[in-house]
Amino acid sequence: QVQLVESGGGLVQPGGSLRLSCAASGMIFRGTTMAWHRQPPGKQREWVASITSGGNTNYADSVKGRFTISRDNAKNMVFLEMNSLKPEDTAVYYCNTRNGAFRWGPGTQVTVSS
Repeated sequence: QVQLVESGGGLVQPGGSLRLSCAASGMIFRGTTMAWHRQPPGKQREWVASITSGGNTNYADSVKGRFTISRDNAKNMVFLEMNSLKPEDTAVYYCNTRNGAFRWGPGTQVTVSS
């Protein structure tokens, strides 16, 4: 059974940085394109960034140039480095495949506020 567990969220001031981690188990991680998604308060979940098994990345326009997705295939982990955070980045962040093929994990709360 696939398990996805996110961590690293918290409260940060505008302009600050956070690094999110996602530990995946029960799947063939190495060959799977992984992604980060987020759900802002009162809104639907949205895709943020993706990374292929070979390391090719794609980003939503709203985070391009500020966020960096990476992965460690040996440890079955995906990361999201978030810089220059804005209040509109406030959301619960989740990892999954690009189309959300697996059961969603608990997510990790990111709050950007002064």
